[in-house]
Amino acid sequence: MSVFRSMLAAVCAALMVPVPLVIAVPLVIAVLLAIAVPRPAAAATDVPDERALAGFFDAAMADALAADHVPGAVVSVVGGGKILFSKGYGLADVENRRPFDPDTSMVRIASITKLFTWTAVMQQVQQGKLDLKADVNRYLTEFRIPATYPRPITLQDLMDHTAGFEDRTIGVGSRTKDDVPPLADYLARNMPARVRPPGEVSAYSNYGAALAGHIVSQVSGQPYDAYVRDHILDPLAMRHSTAAEPVPAPLAADLARSYDYEDGAYRRKPFVFDNLAPDGSISATANDMAHFMIAHLQDGRFGDRRILEEPTARLMHRRSFAADPRIDGYAHGFKEQTLNGHRVLMHDGGWEGFQSALLLVPDAGLGLFVSMNGLGEGDAATMVIPAFFDRFLPERQRAVPDGGASAVPGGGASAVPAEGFYKPTRSAESSIEKVVALTGSTRLRVEDGGKLAFRGATWSPLAPGLYQQDGGTQRLALVTGAGGAAYVATDGTAYQRVPWWDTPPVNAVVVLLFAVTALTAVLGLPVAAVVRRVRKRPVPRAWRAGRVLTGLAAAAGLVFVVLFTLVLTGDTSILLGVPADVQALLVLPLLVLALAVAATAATVRGWRHAGVLARGHQVVVLAGLLALVWFCGHWNLLGPHL
Repeated sequence: MSVFRSMLAAVCAALMVPVPLVIAVPLVIAVLLAIAVPRPAAAATDVPDERALAGFFDAAMADALAADHVPGAVVSVVGGGKILFSKGYGLADVENRRPFDPDTSMVRIASITKLFTWTAVMQQVQQGKLDLKADVNRYLTEFRIPATYPRPITLQDLMDHTAGFEDRTIGVGSRTKDDVPPLADYLARNMPARVRPPGEVSAYSNYGAALAGHIVSQVSGQPYDAYVRDHILDPLAMRHSTAAEPVPAPLAADLARSYDYEDGAYRRKPFVFDNLAPDGSISATANDMAHFMIAHLQDGRFGDRRILEEPTARLMHRRSFAADPRIDGYAHGFKEQTLNGHRVLMHDGGWEGFQSALLLVPDAGLGLFVSMNGLGEGDAATMVIPAFFDRFLPERQRAVPDGGASAVPGGGASAVPAEGFYKPTRSAESSIEKVVALTGSTRLRVEDGGKLAFRGATWSPLAPGLYQQDGGTQRLALVTGAGGAAYVATDGTAYQRVPWWDTPPVNAVVVLLFAVTALTAVLGLPVAAVVRRVRKRPVPRAWRAGRVLTGLAAAAGLVFVVLFTLVLTGDTSILLGVPADVQALLVLPLLVLALAVAATAATVRGWRHAGVLARGHQVVVLAGLLALVWFCGHWNLLGPHL
């Protein structure tokens, strides 16, 4: 998995954290769900029967798994307060040829864990121990969230992913249980920077969910995994599920394995512990997840037990944030999606090869859970979930836009967006991951007729400040934040306009300027040596030192640019921390800086002894080195930003 390709997608709605999967898998599933083009569908029934569901999934799963080289999958569908259908497909364990079983095969549901965390928050709200509108610092005893902005972060902000945190991926996983620090310690030592005012716009945050889970532990007096077991899993008879890592011994043998597909073979992925447990630690079976879906579809009730009182459950399912009221947003931690005209409450998740999605359709009383244990060569969910909606939940009329203004406090939406590059709001600012914005930014253009070209699609005006995706179902709204920050928000993801100096073209010119001038310096050293010997013209020691130091700095810079490009496009993961070879690579910019400073000093001392052309060339090369130093410093590649 690429070190920075992860954040590329983020691209950002669900996931958990393995670099490409961190953003890539959750976001890919969420986006693809939203943009699926409706196809002619058979008439839907209020409650699909088991035969129809079996016929659909038997065909759809066979095609999807084969097409994308995924070892196996498991699915459950609920409706009318019961499991309508559940089945496993393919292999949960390739090496041991163990088939998927919806009753026993446990999958790592990754960021769908957050729905359990948000349910736990609502339980504590129901008991009067938590207030969604209170400053989270009220509940923290071991560390504090800094007052970067006048308005404090609330639990509601955490649920809506509007706390304003940057996104961090480095070191969120551990290889062994002993490497996992106490949650409070990890949260205190790895707090992401606050980069925008809370409540302004959504930016998916694993840290925010983990912080909420820690707060539940604080007020309940129970560790997160024990709380989830006692107050959610046990009441829902989810006997084959756990929030503990590693999976307890009685269940460990049933944990499905996950795989990459490379060179025609499956490669098993190792178990990675989640340092931010409340954001993604749960392992569960499809049938257990069906119980969770039933409880939420029945306003907190499962059989004769309740995990939420009816008013609390209804509040949780109510929209709590949208960048614009005319597009989808969040409902107390659930992501909203509009699929075939139906309001869907959903969450997705990806972690070390697993990809999962949970979707609730309240108006139809249906719920769907699907999980696959590999990414293979694509995203098999793209073939299954949209087809499920077309088959059993055909197209309905979507609400007509009401022309309302942006929901951002103190903000508003302009009629036409500012052209330029936009990056996902889920991005890093204070670590080396910031550089991902260079490859994750997308140009927005206003075309003839007022249409927008953005992220590989065109968008037609639908209402002031609102656009409809051509050939798709997504909408895009224009949002203005505090200080005039410009955003565009789609059904699920928000993007922020970047200043000109952060755009890919400008930075490409900067690096190209350095590379060209550096090559002239490196190639010019031997040429200059030959000329000196032929002409037998002595060169002052200071000037010669300046030229040599400049050449060495240029060579080091060129090596860095080449190797860093390979890192960007390679298969290096920062999930467990920045690898030693990447840390060693980051020494090169410091070396370039030191050599450039020394070269400048030597150049000044020998200046009056050099010719006009030599002086001019030296100034140009030093300017190129300065450009590289600026690039590395601006993108956190110079100094301790790991």
